Amino acid sequence: MRKQRKQKKRTTTSNGFDDESIQFGWLADSIAFRLRRAQEASSQALVRPAGDDDLKLGSFALLKLIRENPGINQTALSKANGKDKSTLTSSLRNLEKRGFVSRRREKVDKRNYTLSLTASGVEEMELLQSFAQMHEQKLRKIVGASKVQEFLETLERVAFILES
Repeated sequence: MRKQRKQKKRTTTSNGFDDESIQFGWLADSIAFRLRRAQEASSQALVRPAGDDDLKLGSFALLKLIRENPGINQTALSKANGKDKSTLTSSLRNLEKRGFVSRRREKVDKRNYTLSLTASGVEEMELLQSFAQMHEQKLRKIVGASKVQEFLETLERVAFILES
């Protein structure tokens, strides 16, 4: 059984941050810093209803990508998810330890692993999918229906250019 966390009420100050006593300097107008804060807030908001402190947005994305691409290898998953291989390996070990992912050495290239979800992994991914869909609706409301496509394209352009 998952424990439910009590949500604390947040207030935002005129500078957009929670606490006016903290000076952000250059960071206050930094796109990179705001992206990181938004990503962290999004990740926490996604897993908060699930009551699972060990799970992150990236873990859900990995489970979903593996579910949609059974037998995917770690290199392809790394590219699809935008994670470097060392971070991905650590995340996969955690998911494997929790019983959600099965890793098997490829027959052709023994250095690579193919990935699939276990029955527990499918169950967890489906539970998280319901939270993710509610979370996505909140994000789309925040962005505004008329701006969602432009926002997605901007984020994709940022990722594409920075990955090059």
